[in-house]
Amino acid sequence: MRQRKIGSLSVSVIGLGTNNFGFTMAEDAVLPVVDAALESGINFFDTADSYLTSEERCKSALGSRRDDIVLATKFGSRVNEEIPGGASAAYVRQAVERSLRQLGTDRIDLYQLHRPDETVPIAETLGVLNELVDEGKIIEIGCSNFSAAQLREAEVAAGAGAKFVSVQNQYSLLERADEAEVLPTCADLGLAYLPFFPLASGLLTGKYRRGAAVPSGTRVEKWAMAERVLTDANFDILERLEAWARERNHTLLELAFAWLLATPEVASVIAGATSPDQIRTNAAAGTWELTSDEADEVRRLVS
Repeated sequence: MRQRKIGSLSVSVIGLGTNNFGFTMAEDAVLPVVDAALESGINFFDTADSYLTSEERCKSALGSRRDDIVLATKFGSRVNEEIPGGASAAYVRQAVERSLRQLGTDRIDLYQLHRPDETVPIAETLGVLNELVDEGKIIEIGCSNFSAAQLREAEVAAGAGAKFVSVQNQYSLLERADEAEVLPTCADLGLAYLPFFPLASGLLTGKYRRGAAVPSGTRVEKWAMAERVLTDANFDILERLEAWARERNHTLLELAFAWLLATPEVASVIAGATSPDQIRTNAAAGTWELTSDEADEVRRLVS
């Protein structure tokens, strides 16, 4: 498994997103997925305090292997009725202690603000995060769902203190809005980019077919997305991409990951998994390296 940098951290180019650990998976299904990830060379685990029991299940499944991974979590989103989220200095201190306890660790490798909080100056949030870095409770800090303007504001507000080293946003072959401003800003500021939903809610797995029934239990069915995303225009794109990948003895899913990793700013692709087989499939996809010309050719297929 190749590795890239998020600040001072070396992470596998395929990461494990663990929202399923809290939202959809039975507790006894988590350990086999974690075992398969470690066996496949995946060392970057991404969770959040708002993913229900995900942090606790990461702790239980990792056990004594905590130091074998780069552990990332997030704060700021609503956790439950009693914990509404936020980014004030007082809230961040409460949130980090809660996550440290739930993860069973003495430090968080990458602590990320899950979404901007317009009610709190970003300088206040960065100030307390800098204190937590100085205290050794956090190694690096990042953010998620930030615009280019918000990234630049944070860069200035950090001053001489700890700065965001990464941004985690939605990006895939079918969701490319960040190419306009966010990715160029990452290049300018030296930020690592972490794409989530790399498979576009499953559209880029190849499981959906034009004219066929929506597979039961999929995200598209659960979230009633079929009318919006299973369009003729999207199927035209998917069929072009699948044909291009097949000509090179690869799958559509492998192309989805490889294309993202052809972007220099992308450090690790955050991919969820609910079974060891999915882990192994995702990990294998991280071995395909596209040339810049190939990446441009694929971009033209979706434009």
